[in-house]
Amino acid sequence: MRDTVSAFTELTMTLVIAIGLAGVGALASGQSHVTKRRGAGGASPDLASLQKKADEARDSGRLDDAAKFYHRALAIDPKWAEGWWSLGTLQYDSDRYAEAELAFEKVLAIDPKHGTARAMLGLCEFELGQPGRALKDIQESEKMGVLEDQQLRDVVMFHEGVLLQRAGRFEAAKGALSSLCLGGSRTVELAATFGMVALRMRDAAPPEASSEAAQVVQHVGRAACLSGAKEYDAAKREFESVMGSAPHYPLLHYAYGRMLQDARDHDGAIKEFEAEIAEQPKGVLPRLRIAAAEYKWNPEAGLKFAEEAVKLQPELPLGHYLLGLLLLETGEYRRAIPELEAAGKAFPQEAKIDISLANAYSQVGRVQDAARARAEFARKKQAEQAAGVESIEITDAMDARSKQ
Repeated sequence: MRDTVSAFTELTMTLVIAIGLAGVGALASGQSHVTKRRGAGGASPDLASLQKKADEARDSGRLDDAAKFYHRALAIDPKWAEGWWSLGTLQYDSDRYAEAELAFEKVLAIDPKHGTARAMLGLCEFELGQPGRALKDIQESEKMGVLEDQQLRDVVMFHEGVLLQRAGRFEAAKGALSSLCLGGSRTVELAATFGMVALRMRDAAPPEASSEAAQVVQHVGRAACLSGAKEYDAAKREFESVMGSAPHYPLLHYAYGRMLQDARDHDGAIKEFEAEIAEQPKGVLPRLRIAAAEYKWNPEAGLKFAEEAVKLQPELPLGHYLLGLLLLETGEYRRAIPELEAAGKAFPQEAKIDISLANAYSQVGRVQDAARARAEFARKKQAEQAAGVESIEITDAMDARSKQ
């Protein structure tokens, strides 16, 4: 696991003591229950002494001694959130991730809204090979709010990007990593991960350092990072450099096309997607990108590519969705309906499909079906608002299911 995350993991190691101190301060403001609970009498002499010894050992760098004192104090008072927090950071710093995981779970049992503890729990789960749980906890921590430490935020965001990349959720990973690039991060590890995202590689580690593939991944990752930072001219130069040395590398033209889309270069993006199709005549992804890009600009041109994508990969719901939209846009309402219905079955919570179906039904005189589809659209939008969530990102669904 450390091939692409080693530098960020090492950065976390240098932070945990400082984070532990800051976390203690945050917990103390609302969680220092020991003194409150014991009233005028204060904490028991043994407990207070252990707490003091633990904190002093931690502050002086005697981490093994600190851990022993924290364990002894927590045996007396298992609801001492500050102690569990400090113990968790010490154990994480010592690569004892399973023990750290338990400590952060204890903090969250006492204070479920502690976003930084949730983030640290996710980092532990990452190291323990629990990607699903790690991603869930990291993303949940972002909703709660993480301690105001930019380095920790960068570490958490990077790990989120890695987890999304390995899960094949490339569009979501692109968003996470772009935020790092926008903040000024430019590490080799970040470039390697972003390169794999742009080239749609789910590998746990980048290619061997001495290989051509590694060079391509690094160049593409740097270009993607520059694009994420809105430095499009520099990103173009980086892409042009790597394309001069490895013009036939799989999905290189596709990655360049995605960057040009971000730079609002519509014609350039279409050209690169077409070049990718020339390299891989059965490629579905570039066809879907052209279909989506031409939806409003030139639906007649996009229709051809959507039809080809569905023919090449009929099991892909996004192909049916885009084909349905383009047929709707070009006035072929009856042909659009079965395509949109197929997409609706695959994405039953996607409200945009219902409103498109309502339009198609209305155009062919299916009044009751149109009314039902509009009612479904309204119901789903109301449910989304009540739950405070957004509808699924349909291109992310393509990521998980499409062939290269």
